[in-house]
Amino acid sequence: MGLFGWKSGREGARPALSGAGSLGWAGAGGVAGARGYEAQVREAYLGNAVAQRAVKLVVEGVGSAPLDGSDPALVALVTARSGGQTLIETVAAQLLLHGNAYVQVLRDADGGAAELYALRPERVSVEADAGGWPAAYRYAVGARVTRLSADPVRPQVIHLKAFHPVDDHYGLGCLGAAAAAVGIHNAAARWNTALLDNAARPSGALVYDPGDGSALSADQFARLKRELEASFAGSGNAGRPMLLEGGLKWQALSLTPADMDFAGTRSAAAREIALAFGVPPMLLGLPGDNSYANYREANRALWRLAILPLATSVLTGIAQGLSGWFEGAALRVDLDRVPALVEDRERLWGMVSAATFLSDAEKRAMLDVKEGA
Repeated sequence: MGLFGWKSGREGARPALSGAGSLGWAGAGGVAGARGYEAQVREAYLGNAVAQRAVKLVVEGVGSAPLDGSDPALVALVTARSGGQTLIETVAAQLLLHGNAYVQVLRDADGGAAELYALRPERVSVEADAGGWPAAYRYAVGARVTRLSADPVRPQVIHLKAFHPVDDHYGLGCLGAAAAAVGIHNAAARWNTALLDNAARPSGALVYDPGDGSALSADQFARLKRELEASFAGSGNAGRPMLLEGGLKWQALSLTPADMDFAGTRSAAAREIALAFGVPPMLLGLPGDNSYANYREANRALWRLAILPLATSVLTGIAQGLSGWFEGAALRVDLDRVPALVEDRERLWGMVSAATFLSDAEKRAMLDVKEGA
């Protein structure tokens, strides 16, 4: 049976989808909104250390996971670099951030799948047919638009998407959910930087109190301001004594510890960012987290709850898209070779081996071990 039920004799049974004239991902309820996906990526991934590290922990885990497949040529195709790009890691990052990943299948002279390349997801839009089902994909770079086939048997583009509850064509990434926390974290960082630039406190106030209630004229105020900036501002004038006259007096000011303490706000925002990307806060070096007994348990939770589900989604989607070239195509993570899961696999092997009521064939099936391995 083809994708979406195509060429299966049930074309007329397919329900119509919304968005036959779709506005594209940014206009279809995606994370882009008014600010745009690129702006949010720059603020989160490029401008926030917590968000970048959280994404890297997940996608580098997916990219480094040992693979097993139905065909060695299929595994070699998926793990090969194209234009310097690591396919699995790139696709995982796009799914995590954008919610959509588009893998272009480049063909050789005989029409075989020769190379895989992940396209920038914000440049791709779905071209739907009259029923709202994907008929092609448009890849736009500036004024140049390339139309790529969505043939269900041998497609030019394999579309992988995360679940989106209110959109038929586009997936929903984690970037939107993390955007508010990223904004708070970045704002707190800028505030702390500004405080440090001012020695973490305003230096003080120059008070004019002549005793008769009069005020400085505009010219006097401007002259006094210029003299202060020229003679007392900057690191070169640090500690220089000030000579005051004519009713002027210096009143030192400072912020209270409560005013200066943005550590709590930043920590809460950082934990929310980690939550959005599915990373235990302990692995990001955030203090005060007691949800895991130790670092090893947190690392195991990262693999079980974030890396493996994302890897399964990526590998299954790519294998299904390549099934027209590789019969029975299948890709999976070899769990027995994942260092973080060694203890779990050891317990499983021990329990299965000790089950005397199971035959050797049943034990192999439970452990997903091929005959003769």
